[in-house]
Amino acid sequence: MHFLLAGLGNSPYPLTRHSVGHLIVDSLASRLGISLRADRSTRGLLATKADVDIGSQIVTLTLYKPKALMNISGKPVADAMRFLSVSPSETIVIHDSLSHKPMSMSPKFGGSANGHNGVRSIVSALGNNMDFHRLRAGIGRDESDAARYVLGPLSPAEREFWGPNGAGIELVWRGLTKIVTGSR
Repeated sequence: MHFLLAGLGNSPYPLTRHSVGHLIVDSLASRLGISLRADRSTRGLLATKADVDIGSQIVTLTLYKPKALMNISGKPVADAMRFLSVSPSETIVIHDSLSHKPMSMSPKFGGSANGHNGVRSIVSALGNNMDFHRLRAGIGRDESDAARYVLGPLSPAEREFWGPNGAGIELVWRGLTKIVTGSR
């Protein structure tokens, strides 16, 4: 079994709320002892590790960070899926969520984009196919403009939480385990 885990973000704005998906992929790569490398065919950074034990299942896991800006990340994610011969049901997208409290994780399979432009871009690139997994990393929301808020920096506590040794990566791993083992 092969899973693609795509972390969404905005490369020019690292360590912002909108780029929490990139931070999580970097943290997972560190935990797995692999390095992301530029890949022209997928227009992003990619690393694959075979024989990963996730919930008693041995899988191949490919971590991916598209270089495209968040709102136009759909085509690169779809290209990575084709390049790796991975179906939507074997794809897990990690992205920020204004609807969830900071430092929380909420899994979802299918359904609408709920206003998230990065997810909307992926759905569109897949021909309106919404049958992929999502791990929504909560960033909360304040009273300011949403666009300004998501481009604000993650707090030190949030960076630690989603870092390689943080409790957030344990939440991500639990989400991956549920997806891989089919126990939603």
